[in-house]
Amino acid sequence: TDLNAKVERVKEAETHRQFLSLEELQALANTPCDNPLLKRAALFSAFTGLRFSDIQKLTWGEVCHSEQRGYYLQFHQQKTKGAEYLYISDQAFGLLDERGKPDALAIAGLTYSAWENVKLKKWLLSAGITKNATFHSFRHTFATLQLTLGTDIYTVSKMLGHRDLKTTQVYAKIVDEKKREAANKIKLDL
Repeated sequence: TDLNAKVERVKEAETHRQFLSLEELQALANTPCDNPLLKRAALFSAFTGLRFSDIQKLTWGEVCHSEQRGYYLQFHQQKTKGAEYLYISDQAFGLLDERGKPDALAIAGLTYSAWENVKLKKWLLSAGITKNATFHSFRHTFATLQLTLGTDIYTVSKMLGHRDLKTTQVYAKIVDEKKREAANKIKLDL
């Protein structure tokens, strides 16, 4: 007997995804951080949508370049184990360490700790950002900004390495809310 068929499925609760606006991201880029390595990694995440774990293990052997394609990453996602192919911008590439041997880390020395989270919060506050953002918020920022700036949801889904488009549709709801807010910005005294 299949016991799973007799049990009602637990529905996954929607979570609030904290993200930064383009203006807030620019403010962070212009603000010094106590840990410059953390700053580079966070901005790299905002440019690429990569998770902390994927940035932490990214090697130079996974960072590629060709005249036709520009910079791109060929790597396996830590969480899903999926083989990914991700184009990155010249600015994102500029945040990496100096090119090393293929097995050398592209951002060496990146560590996760409660102390690093304190530095992240301090950096956000120094930039005038009071949102309760975490490192993963930079991945959410990437997705939200891509959709807001016109990238189609299917492309964003593939860039994030999502297996199911439903996973990415959560970001579309955020963009819809931004559109609603924008619609109410123009007001006249009538």
